[in-house]
Amino acid sequence: MRVLGAIEAGGTKFVCGIGHEDGSIIDRVSFPTTRPEETMAEVYRYFEGKNVEAIGIGSFGPIDPIPGSPTYGYVTTTPKPYWGQFNLVGAVRDKIDVPIGFDTDVNGAALGEYTWGAARGLDSCLYITVGTGIGAGAVVGGRLIHGLSHPEMGHIYVRRHPDDAFAGTCPYHGDCLEGLAAGPALGQRWQVPGAELGPDHPAWEIEAHYLAHALMSYVLILSPQKIVMGGGVMKQSHLFPLIRAKLQDLLKGYVQHASLTADIDSFVVPPGLGDNAGLAGAIGLAAMALAQE
Repeated sequence: MRVLGAIEAGGTKFVCGIGHEDGSIIDRVSFPTTRPEETMAEVYRYFEGKNVEAIGIGSFGPIDPIPGSPTYGYVTTTPKPYWGQFNLVGAVRDKIDVPIGFDTDVNGAALGEYTWGAARGLDSCLYITVGTGIGAGAVVGGRLIHGLSHPEMGHIYVRRHPDDAFAGTCPYHGDCLEGLAAGPALGQRWQVPGAELGPDHPAWEIEAHYLAHALMSYVLILSPQKIVMGGGVMKQSHLFPLIRAKLQDLLKGYVQHASLTADIDSFVVPPGLGDNAGLAGAIGLAAMALAQE
């Protein structure tokens, strides 16, 4: 099988790996996301001598994933220091002359889960990550969603929890979903990292409230056959039953489908690929780029 390269470019760390078109990962390495010149030097060092036939990049954003655009391949208006308007695809292509697939990290993870993970065999799915930020990607009709750019589902506005007066952390929108429910919001609201809050802490009822409101919007707009929730915050497995129950309560039976009524435990799920969802998705992006050559 052909050897494909994968880059999961996160705002906190980069994960690089190699694998095959069946989604298997045969090697991986991770390192902190620092300045572009330092981080990219690690990327080049990793792929030296690997003889990959294509590379897929799933990147933190916002990015420009639209081929033909003047800034295609760029990380654009990110608040991540030093990375704004950075030509990520160009930087990789300058050193590694192979086909490159490029999309958001969450679109990549959605592709991975759709192809090999929890949504395998379905026609559509949504992947949402809840961690340092919140982002979501979607596959509909077997295709990743793009339009003017890529979806930014982490920045929708959600109905305020009645007991929450927290201002929000998003530098652009304040109290959007990411500003109210991402990891930094948990830490600032409660003055300790979310991982240190016990399962009975009131933080989780508020967290589930915001996430369930977001999922309701995604269900009503995209009608995915599966919602996969990953990221550091979702390592708190007790969140899943809270979110499922709140989602059902919000929908109030309006969408009549067994997945939302009788089988919601199988509708809102953790990643089938675990921590490999993003990297496997980048392998999928590499395979797509190779097929288009």
